[in-house]
Amino acid sequence: MDREYPGNLPPTSVKEMKLLGWDRPDIILFSGDAFVDHPSFGTAVIARVLMNEGYRVAVVPQPNWRDDLRDFRKFGVPRLFFGVNSGVMDSMVNHYTAQKRLRSNDAYTPEGKAGYRPDYAVTVYSTILKKLYPDTPVVIGGVEASLRRVTHYDYWQDRLLPSVLVDSGADVLVYGMGERPVVELANAFADGADIGTVRKIRQIAYVSEKLPKGNGLLVLPSYEECLKDKKAYARHFSLIEKHANSYSVPVIAEQYADGKYVVVNPPFLPMTEKEIDAVYDLPYTKKPHPRYGEKHIPAYEMIKFSINTHRGCFGGCSFCTIAAHQGKFIQSRSVDSIVREIVRLTERNDFKGVISDLGAPTANMYRMVGRKSSLCAVCHRKSCLFPSVCPNMETSHKPQLELFREVAKIKGVRRAFIGSGIRYDLFLDRNGFFDADARRYFEELVVNHTSGRLKVAPEHTEKTVLKYMNKPDFSLFERLRMEFDSLVEKKGLRYQLVPYFISSHPGCTVSDMEKLSKNRFLRGINLEQVQDFTPTPMTKSSVMYYTGIDPDSGERVFVEKNQDRKREQKKFFTIKRKI
Repeated sequence: MDREYPGNLPPTSVKEMKLLGWDRPDIILFSGDAFVDHPSFGTAVIARVLMNEGYRVAVVPQPNWRDDLRDFRKFGVPRLFFGVNSGVMDSMVNHYTAQKRLRSNDAYTPEGKAGYRPDYAVTVYSTILKKLYPDTPVVIGGVEASLRRVTHYDYWQDRLLPSVLVDSGADVLVYGMGERPVVELANAFADGADIGTVRKIRQIAYVSEKLPKGNGLLVLPSYEECLKDKKAYARHFSLIEKHANSYSVPVIAEQYADGKYVVVNPPFLPMTEKEIDAVYDLPYTKKPHPRYGEKHIPAYEMIKFSINTHRGCFGGCSFCTIAAHQGKFIQSRSVDSIVREIVRLTERNDFKGVISDLGAPTANMYRMVGRKSSLCAVCHRKSCLFPSVCPNMETSHKPQLELFREVAKIKGVRRAFIGSGIRYDLFLDRNGFFDADARRYFEELVVNHTSGRLKVAPEHTEKTVLKYMNKPDFSLFERLRMEFDSLVEKKGLRYQLVPYFISSHPGCTVSDMEKLSKNRFLRGINLEQVQDFTPTPMTKSSVMYYTGIDPDSGERVFVEKNQDRKREQKKFFTIKRKI
């Protein structure tokens, strides 16, 4: 790769900044990831959005926090604020396995090397910046900040932690997908707005010495109450989850022992098609910064020929953080925007005609919204699929079939694979396909958009465990396998169905895992896509793991915490099954 700085990227060094003729940046972004100018990387998206608004943005990727802190000093003081994120992943999930063992590699670092970001990166970076530049605002965001915005369970310390705002000393936290709040913040700081004005911006959180005035305030159990009483923490989470999945979200506040409050403002409404198109139409190079030369960045190699079609997920799986960060409501790009991005991809010399993933968090939720938005506006349901598909949800796969047809017309595209997960309960029930379009979608997906391995996620076989996971009955997978086997036989294909499973989830016992291993509908399937449950902040499953309580019902839940017995559960995935 050409190491010469092209001038169409945010500078990552003072030399690059000088080539642009800047004396200093307006905004400096610090990230735990290598800098890749691709819309799958949040730092690139925020940088591009701010640049599009006319702001001068510099990026400091993977700053060295162990030395004399020269990376934190090199650009000096920005005109407006510092922005901080840990990268695409929570730094603790990035660093440690479910058994709390340190990982030997990091996919978001050149050559996959480990050790280039600290534990709790948001807190470490922010603390350094506030010490060096106490009068300059620090704005934190991304997955780590977003999912730690209020009191949360931390698996690695095995205790409740306060909002990351408290530990980091940051001035403002942006949660969720941050394009609109970060632009509002930049505009407010640029206009010299006072703190009162800044604190009215949607989709931010901050620390205050008093509760905000006005109606509609929801006060959660305090941090100290949650520490003393696990039932209080379960109630704390239940209140957040209920309101986070709604159009009408109140201002949320939680108190701390020093009398201060963490205040969380309501989010923006879901993006319109025009708004989300505008984000993806920005001039990303879709490549790593030239500073890395020919170094291999594993995470980039996985997504460099991928296309995001939409955001959000209404599946509501208990262990998943997607809805808590991206939102429950689907925000889809137009077909034209997607086609434009693919056409630009075909112009690259290294593109060989294969799109690795035409998808999203859940690939087949493209353009799926409530039939009557007025019903969605007053609904507090946490999942539109569990325990059954919401009758107001539009589950038609016609828009995705149309997208497939348009992509197939693009010169230079040989195949467009779906690498993201799908929800088969959106097109199938125990009796078969919902309609003719659902059947056509399934056939098109299997025959033309998988590379021979269709990955799905039943997660478990036993009803009690699936109930705590918010996943459909395993009989649905049984029907899927029947339809899959019939189709591949009919088409003469040697394709595989690859199911994902989780062991040691709250509610799961050794007996449940033994039953899973003996399930007759898994005969002939190699259970390679398996994982031990890892509690992550702001999920129902992590709350159950910590409290032993189902936050929805208040019932006690069995939780396996002993590492030896967790390994015993996982070993059932390796048991040989007779075909």
